[in-house]
Amino acid sequence: MVSTMSPALVLNATFEPLSVVSPRRAVVLVMADKAEVVLESGERFRSERLELSVPSVVRLRYFVKVPFFRTGGLSRRGVFARDGYRCQYCGCRADSIDHVRPRSRGGAHSWENVVAACRRCNMAKRDRLLSETPMRLLRPPAEPPRSTWVASAVGHVPSDWLPYLDSSPDSVAQPA
Repeated sequence: MVSTMSPALVLNATFEPLSVVSPRRAVVLVMADKAEVVLESGERFRSERLELSVPSVVRLRYFVKVPFFRTGGLSRRGVFARDGYRCQYCGCRADSIDHVRPRSRGGAHSWENVVAACRRCNMAKRDRLLSETPMRLLRPPAEPPRSTWVASAVGHVPSDWLPYLDSSPDSVAQPA
């Protein structure tokens, strides 16, 4: 069944990550000779007369000009992916997000001001500035690497995709 198959990463002709597509779409791109298989998933599409390997990574045969750098918009899932699903105050598993400088005190809703936090730390900090608490950040918040949109799109990044993304395994974090 298609819904249980893993999605496929689409690379530009220059091996730059472009998008994540369904396994069916990846097979159609390959069959239409618009893309070539770079890495197979090990899954198969079967019909009465045909059996096809499902790709995990495909590369377009032609260059597609992208007029902008793809970045993931600020989202809860994106913040968790950037912070490795860990509280940035104590290191425990995060289940909420926190504005380092509270919005009630003029803090922005931006990558540089939002961190993943556990409920206990979030409740302890409340609407105070870090200087008003004994808490410290494990690392300062920043806009994530461009390829973090992949983690936001699929929830996790398959380990066999990492060589094709412009980041290390630490910057495209997996849920713990």
